Amino acid sequence: MNKKIIFATGNEGKLKEIKMIFADMEIEVVSMNEAGIDVEIEENGSSFEENAVIKAKAIAEICHEIVLADDSGLVIDALGGEPGVYSARYMGENTSYVLKNQNILERMKGVNEADRSARFVCAVAAAFPDGEIATTEGLMEGIIALEPSGENGFGYDPIFYLTQHQCTSADLDPKTKNEISHRGKALEEMKKILVSKLV
Repeated sequence: MNKKIIFATGNEGKLKEIKMIFADMEIEVVSMNEAGIDVEIEENGSSFEENAVIKAKAIAEICHEIVLADDSGLVIDALGGEPGVYSARYMGENTSYVLKNQNILERMKGVNEADRSARFVCAVAAAFPDGEIATTEGLMEGIIALEPSGENGFGYDPIFYLTQHQCTSADLDPKTKNEISHRGKALEEMKKILVSKLV
C-alpha cells in the first residue's frame, strides 16, 4: 500500500506533525509545495469542516491525487467562540502568534479559571479521485492559560493549558501531543478511512 497523499498546507509545523502521525503507514505525505502546487484557496466556509472540504476539493481538482486538508482553530467560550474559524486570520493574516496570544491573554484578564474553558478543533477532509469526500473531526479540551509557556508546538499552543497534564500544549513533547491533540485524533480517524479505501 505505497501511496502518495498531498496534504493541502503550507504550514511547516503542521506538516511535521502530520508526517509523524502517518509514519506507521506506507503512505508518502507531501505538501502542496513539494507537489509543485501554488494556489491561493479562499476559505469562506462557516465551519472547520466546510473549510477543510473546500481546500481538499480545490487541490484534488488540480492534481487528481488523494488530497487531505484540515482546518483547525481555537474556540474560547468566554470570547463567544473566538477566534474560531478565523484562528489563522485573527488580527490579520500576517500578525505573529506572539501578538495574537498576547491579545487573547489581555482580553481574558480577570476571567476566573472556571470560565476560561476552550478547545482546539480540527476537521480533516479527504478528497478522492473518484469524487468521494470523507471528513473526520477531533477535539482537545483545555483552558486559556494566564501566561504563555513552552517552546514546542506552534500557533496558540503556548496559551492553551491542559489541566490533566498541568502544562500548555507547547510544553508537551511532540509524541504526547500527537496522541492527545485535536489534529492527532482527527487524523487517526482519517487513517482508518484511508486504509479501507487503499486496500
